[in-house]
Amino acid sequence: MTAIVLNQVDPKKRRFLIAASSVVGAGAAAAVAVPFVASMLPSARAVAAGAPVPVDLNKIEPGQLLTVEFRGAPHWVIKRTPEMVAQLDKHDALLADAKSDASKQPEYAKNPSRSLKPEILVLRGVCTHLGCSPTFRKEIGAADLGADWPGGFFCPCHQSKFDMSGRVFAGMPAPTNLSIPPYKFLSDTSLLIGDDSKGA
Repeated sequence: MTAIVLNQVDPKKRRFLIAASSVVGAGAAAAVAVPFVASMLPSARAVAAGAPVPVDLNKIEPGQLLTVEFRGAPHWVIKRTPEMVAQLDKHDALLADAKSDASKQPEYAKNPSRSLKPEILVLRGVCTHLGCSPTFRKEIGAADLGADWPGGFFCPCHQSKFDMSGRVFAGMPAPTNLSIPPYKFLSDTSLLIGDDSKGA
């Protein structure tokens, strides 16, 4: 009669089973981790929402405002008339921050016109008080806004007033001037909101 040995272990089989189990386990961990990590990446729509927005200035007549969406907020491009530009330095005494010292704008927009070119203004169309969108009120001396109204923007939510450069009037609920996003001119007839780099 032959004796059967049950307690013998084949080291080669053991190594093979450990290696195979490790590979299967690593594959399962990767299968769980990849969708989880991918869910944290921004969607294509979110990436596009943050992408710079080109603006064709030929679409805007003098004295008109064009609204574009950038990063989920309305942004305005206004083609100011020579008369609008001439009004910009005539009412500094009425403004809370005439020199835009406490406001958010690129350094190149820290001037009375708050722009690279005086006739073109780019603003984030959101009131700095509670986030309402002001209305464009370009008429000078509007009856409901007062004889000293130089034209600009009026927030209907809490009556904040901003001039034609987006500078807030003194005594208004809005604490600072309207924000100016980074932007650059691509040519005399187009600009890009969201990018002010010089490029190569």
